Amino acid sequence: MNKVYTKIESIVGDVITVRAQGVRYNDLAVVGKSFANVIKLDGDLVSLQVFAGAKGISTNDEVRFLGVPMKVSFSDDLLGRVFDGSGRPRDNGPALEDNMIEIGGPSVNPAKRIVPKNMIRTGIPMIDVFNTLVESQKLPIFSVSGEPYNELLARIAMQAEVDLIILGGMGLKYDDYLFFKDTLEKSGAMSRTIMFIHTASDPTVECMMIPDMALAVAERFAIEGKKVLVLLTDMTNFADSLKEMAITMDQVPSNRGYPGDLYSSLASRYEKAVDFEGAGSLTILAVTTMPGDDVTHPVPDNTGYITEGQYYLKNGHIEPFGSLSRLKQNVNSETRNDHRALMDGLIKLYSAYKESLEKKSMGFMMSEWDEKLLKYGHLFETRLMDLSVNIPLEEALDLGWEILAECFEPNETGLRSELIAQRWPKKTEA
Repeated sequence: MNKVYTKIESIVGDVITVRAQGVRYNDLAVVGKSFANVIKLDGDLVSLQVFAGAKGISTNDEVRFLGVPMKVSFSDDLLGRVFDGSGRPRDNGPALEDNMIEIGGPSVNPAKRIVPKNMIRTGIPMIDVFNTLVESQKLPIFSVSGEPYNELLARIAMQAEVDLIILGGMGLKYDDYLFFKDTLEKSGAMSRTIMFIHTASDPTVECMMIPDMALAVAERFAIEGKKVLVLLTDMTNFADSLKEMAITMDQVPSNRGYPGDLYSSLASRYEKAVDFEGAGSLTILAVTTMPGDDVTHPVPDNTGYITEGQYYLKNGHIEPFGSLSRLKQNVNSETRNDHRALMDGLIKLYSAYKESLEKKSMGFMMSEWDEKLLKYGHLFETRLMDLSVNIPLEEALDLGWEILAECFEPNETGLRSELIAQRWPKKTEA
């Protein structure tokens, strides 16, 4: 039986407080005409966050506890649909209320997980060749405002070789939301996509629900055998929502005002990434913007301890040095016999190019080797690093060999003789 109360003790921001008995943490309630959930229990004093915001709520409004946690509908009817942070349709389609599942549940027992071993192809050379994305991996994309991280996510959503894409947007500008929607619809990828979107004009509390909804649905599809890729943007907005809510509730702040449980809040979401034995997988790519390009900021700093590497998006491309996929060795030795050696060789030469570029900028005399490196660096950046490049892994590897052949003699590359004999491009006679 639902418990109903008609006296609200206080309203602070989007948080209301009421005295109630027999209420559980995370239980759902209806306040006036808006949904809310329990976020704090202090004796009989219950704090609830109102999804649609507390504006317009009075202390005499009715609070009705439903006795169940927040849920979201799960079925194939979700495909191609867009929902907000409280699970309501954003696309003017019908509301879905069948087969409701709880959100924010525990992660899969580590003993039940299997070692990640399958590559997810994206068509982006800086990922596929140099920092391969692996099924069930959890990776952040570290970036700053103004970088094309949403464009990168849209590319991955269109091209990733997975069964299902679930996009969770937090604090998006409305133009960014329309960009994702229009891009995926025009590419035909919307039919395999589910979107949970919180825009900057939506209530703050709904931002906190986006990852839980996206991951709960993704987990169920993975259990049913689907290969699911969850794309989240922006986890810094999610963390800022946690911070705002903590301030509202008078919690003692930690580093830079963030709540003391920031690490746990991030980890509980990222740890949803899993590969189920005999079923599907759940992989997470999450944008984390770094205020002031500061990697020691609490959000990227905590994220780095949780995830299995990172992609650095800087100056419009994925940085080859700072980026790291710690699981790439699980798969890139199985792709093609030259993958790992070529990857290492290309990066070593690009590092040498950076040194020659610095020498040139300082006015030092350029040697013949420096000139070769400068030519190589230009070709590497335009043909492989540019985010507009869209080619399969094997074609990208062949292109790597072609760039080497244009700039160097075989013995200058540092690659093994047997690989050079097998893969070095043959010169065509005019």
